[in-house]
Amino acid sequence: MFPYVRQHLDTFLAEHWGEPDLQEALAVLLSEYGEYQGAEAWLSEFDNTVTPQDLQAAHSKNVNRLMDSDVKAPGLKKLQGMIWESGFKSGAMVAHLYDDVEPAIKRWHKAGIDLRIYSSGSIQAQKLFFGHTVKGALLPYLNRHYDRSYGPKHDRTSYHMIASDYGVPANRVLFVSDVVAELDAANEARMQVALSVRPGNKPFENPGGYPIVESFDQLDELFDIGTCS
Repeated sequence: MFPYVRQHLDTFLAEHWGEPDLQEALAVLLSEYGEYQGAEAWLSEFDNTVTPQDLQAAHSKNVNRLMDSDVKAPGLKKLQGMIWESGFKSGAMVAHLYDDVEPAIKRWHKAGIDLRIYSSGSIQAQKLFFGHTVKGALLPYLNRHYDRSYGPKHDRTSYHMIASDYGVPANRVLFVSDVVAELDAANEARMQVALSVRPGNKPFENPGGYPIVESFDQLDELFDIGTCS
């Protein structure tokens, strides 16, 4: 999804420049990370010689720098979400899944399991992704979404908040991630955890002793899913 933003950023800025939602996202982005954009001249000495194309180029440079630095900023997430929405709705984008994911989600939903997503990506991006997959729309099978508004994924407090929102003790929630530091935080919050290992994952040196799964089918074997919410 991120390469799509880079590829279509300039075109999107040009085509939607006058729209309030885009201007709002850019204003938030500059208020958060103006120091990254490297165009202080047109910010502090704006005059009639600066064209919309100049501004678009500066914003494009800023956005790409933030993405290069993997910055998690609300303004950036909003802009990315707008570009993704355009791509999904046009049919240019479709979300790919590992083969075991769609049947597992449907199986667990049928069994009455409360399925939720916690991601560093915005809730809007999550809904776009699961609403436009190669296996069709999976949103009806997901009860709730969480993003960084619930806190960093490396902070156990975030998982306490999510368990509270579930309305169940944390030890009745199973959290699956491909990032060991996230599992550490969830484990500290007393959640059940599993490390997902998939092709293309970032390498890790210490799996933390957590159960490792290479397919969601293994979760049924390793955990009594019926005891998890």
